[in-house]
Amino acid sequence: MKSMKLWFALAAGVALISGPASAVELSIVSGATGQDIEDIRAGIAAYEKQTGNTVKIVEMPNSSTDQFGQYRLWLSAGNPDIDVYRTDVVWAPQLAAHFVDLSDAAKDIAGQNIPSIIESQKVEGKLVALPMFADAPALYYRKDLLEKYGMEPPKTWAELEKDAKQILEKEGDSGLNGFVFQGAPYEGLTCNGLEWVASHGGGQIVEPDGEITINNDKAVAALKQAAGWIGTIAPQGVLSYQEEEARGVWQTGKAIFMRNWPYAYALSQSGESAVKDKFAVVPLPAGEGGNPAACLGGYNLAVSKYSRHPDDAVELVKFLTSADAQKDRAIRSAKLPTIGSVYEDPEVAKAQPIVAQWKDVVTNAVARPSAPTKKQYNEVSKDFWTAVNETLAGRGSAEENLKQLDRQLKRLKRGGWE
Repeated sequence: MKSMKLWFALAAGVALISGPASAVELSIVSGATGQDIEDIRAGIAAYEKQTGNTVKIVEMPNSSTDQFGQYRLWLSAGNPDIDVYRTDVVWAPQLAAHFVDLSDAAKDIAGQNIPSIIESQKVEGKLVALPMFADAPALYYRKDLLEKYGMEPPKTWAELEKDAKQILEKEGDSGLNGFVFQGAPYEGLTCNGLEWVASHGGGQIVEPDGEITINNDKAVAALKQAAGWIGTIAPQGVLSYQEEEARGVWQTGKAIFMRNWPYAYALSQSGESAVKDKFAVVPLPAGEGGNPAACLGGYNLAVSKYSRHPDDAVELVKFLTSADAQKDRAIRSAKLPTIGSVYEDPEVAKAQPIVAQWKDVVTNAVARPSAPTKKQYNEVSKDFWTAVNETLAGRGSAEENLKQLDRQLKRLKRGGWE
């Protein structure tokens, strides 16, 4: 691929001119799918050519919840064996005390990024991580099936439900599912649930000023609607689906609609995919009387305060978050850039159309309430995803579960978020 060849050529040229006097070994920890690890390896290979340093990847489980727990253990212990952490967009307030302030070292790169994404990684004025790529989900749909029945992509959740039911009825006993998403009790369900609630005008669980607002009629309506999908247009098994389970059903041709992140686009177009050239993507639907709401996701790179080689670790982070690195990931696997100019690159638009289309979606994405709830975000998120999963599973009504959630969040907040 042209961009990668150019990147390696430039890296090799710099290495000849300014190789280091003595190489060091660095380590980067990342929980990811196989493609994510391949993307990181490609960037590291270019970095190693430029610097002569070597970088070891420490792989973690794919679940962000499991990753966070392990990261917190290592950082609390002052573990010097990990130099760079790949962090979720919502972790900055909780782990900031353990990371190097990158404000001065990366001021040239930071200014190239979409401002709201950079701001999400600042804690008390310190830039604790640099964005590697952004995420904002899409609605994947089977364009062949919608065209077959004269349908347009749905713009509301009600339209999605109606269209899915009609197609399922017409397709008969084909093993087809109407809609798959991430319904397991983990961070991914916080994203899905927040999208449903926010798209109905029901707020952000906890607002930017710290006010708890989740117990409202619009949020109740959103969760009631989603609960009605289970066993009708969505399989019962969706209650245990994370991203890869949903993609597995979709990519074998067994779903009409899927909510997932852009990484699934390139995989769905791969040679083995049953939906290759049969699908397209659009922004997520809106709720009744509301607007589409895509949850802001993404990953960043942070340098541990306990690193034995902090200066080299900072340079590694700058290299892997540069415009060239983001362009390569966009072309390679549809990772959404956080540097605005990369969206305009013609090579990116040709290789991954979803990336070129998604700049406005990323810029306007709804944030999870990690900033207002600070170090207590994980507890807030867990309480929310539990209430959503219970509602989807029919264990209590939306009204009952959101009332209980409201009480839990108020107890957690007490005198203020810490």
